[in-house]
Amino acid sequence: MAFDAGMLACTLSELRQAALGARVEKVFQPERDEIILQMRSFEGGRRLLINAGSNSPRIGFSGMQKENPAAPPMFCMLLRKRLQGAKLVEVRQEGFERVAVLTFEGRDEMGFECRCHLIAEVMGKYSNLIFTNADQRIVAVLHPVDFTTSSRRQVLPGMLYELPPKQEKQNPTEQSPERFAALLQAALAGPAGRETLCDRWITGTFLGISACVAREIAFRASGITGAVLGQCSPERLSAAFFEVMDCIREERYSPCMVLDGEKPVEYAFCTLTHYGNLTVRPFDSAGALLDCFYGSRDREYHIRQRASDVLHILTSADARIRKKLELQRRELADCEKGADYKKAADLITSNLHLLKKGMTRVELTDYEDYREDGSFGTRVLELDARLSPAANAQRYYKKYNKSKNAKVELTRQIALGEAELHYLDSVFDALTHAETAADLTEIRDELYRSGYASRMKQYTASRKPSNPTVAQFRTTGGFRVLCGKNNLQNEYITHRLAGKNDYWFHVKNLPGSHTVMLCEGREPGERDFTEAAEIAAYFSKAAGGQNVEVDYTLVRNVKKPAGSKPGFVIYHTNWSCVVTPSAGEIARLREK
Repeated sequence: MAFDAGMLACTLSELRQAALGARVEKVFQPERDEIILQMRSFEGGRRLLINAGSNSPRIGFSGMQKENPAAPPMFCMLLRKRLQGAKLVEVRQEGFERVAVLTFEGRDEMGFECRCHLIAEVMGKYSNLIFTNADQRIVAVLHPVDFTTSSRRQVLPGMLYELPPKQEKQNPTEQSPERFAALLQAALAGPAGRETLCDRWITGTFLGISACVAREIAFRASGITGAVLGQCSPERLSAAFFEVMDCIREERYSPCMVLDGEKPVEYAFCTLTHYGNLTVRPFDSAGALLDCFYGSRDREYHIRQRASDVLHILTSADARIRKKLELQRRELADCEKGADYKKAADLITSNLHLLKKGMTRVELTDYEDYREDGSFGTRVLELDARLSPAANAQRYYKKYNKSKNAKVELTRQIALGEAELHYLDSVFDALTHAETAADLTEIRDELYRSGYASRMKQYTASRKPSNPTVAQFRTTGGFRVLCGKNNLQNEYITHRLAGKNDYWFHVKNLPGSHTVMLCEGREPGERDFTEAAEIAAYFSKAAGGQNVEVDYTLVRNVKKPAGSKPGFVIYHTNWSCVVTPSAGEIARLREK
């Protein structure tokens, strides 16, 4: 899954072909570790995304639209000052390292023509983005590296830029068949020799080759995965190695992605053939591939970062309620002893003539406990020596009444607690479907209104009331479908946007989004109902499942009980259907 040097060469090849000579129109920094350059050439506009984070570092063209912060960070403002209007004149890769250098021609503060460089180091957790002048002196850096971070290499403004320390490995694009054969022969003569894993030898000997591409080379040479050097013919291994390297040298890339069902597993700049029964999907461009692979992953990662406070409140509330329910259920189980208390009180009352004050224990005959041998059972009762026999009977009667009342109240409290857990579960589900910062703000607003976090007031006090932005889809038959991604959006589309003759969908007995198909006086077809039900199933806790049951009814049958939590509704008259949601189908139906 690594963005290796081969993939970098592939994306830079696309950049040279499509954007060399293009001018930078705008600079955005939607995330702390991500820059987007809006560029325009004679071929049209392009968005170049450079991610220097540890989660998904990469560089390439992107078609994804992202929200930008209200106040741009300092790094973004500097790039806007220096790069807006500048022309991209050179794109190069340093050796076969994961370092891309973009050279721009523009004007400095005095209006003189000058050159500057934007250097992207796409190196996993060590990724960085550095802006230098024509003399390679660092002007700004996205992630400064000082002596406290690294003793080997510092990256700070004012310093001369130096490449990352070289690894003791060979550049694979500079190898000859004779040199490759010599390296292979040396490996076969080593301690592990013929038992060395082929892919491990490739990644340990050559620069910039990911484990995935190394496995592909080994598979092409041996026909099996997990091959060792002894199972590979030197001639076939050399041929497979140079077949892949020639793709880079001649810029004949064929980017592809491996899918397990609909889940992205791996990608590479060349065709992958060693993944067996998994689906290999080719792409026309590396940019489209990276968007497809990292799109949902990036969104989930950044939402998870931004939603840490919401997640903390929800998990704390969930743990508190579950602990409270456990204690209440234990107390409810103890209430079953109420019948024993009443029995003890009745026995004492019927045997007052046998008891005296000061007794601590008594064994009384229970005439209701008749046995097969004709005898009656007995009961041993504990008495309070300080009380009279009648007072002891009253003590047991009080325990009985207390347990009887507690049983009623505990049953009510447990039902309320379970309903609250169900509500929190719906907010957890909404958190998984949040796509933008606005979605998170609505969830915070909802939690504040529901009384879960008074400190959420800071998010709502300065926020002007506005209508929620809901997800919109269009069925094959042309019917508009609205879907809420949280409880505030659910209430908005169900009780304000939908008409009484529109159709309402919701996954059965699970937390999920309210989905409404707007009919506008027409009757939807069978396919329209199926697609709307798939949308409701996809935006629910059953997303990713098969044969998901979805309820649907007319909006007029959906009611909100007075005083209920946001998003809670009841309905009695409904139909049901079974669907299997597909991410690809949902993406097709979604309106841009």
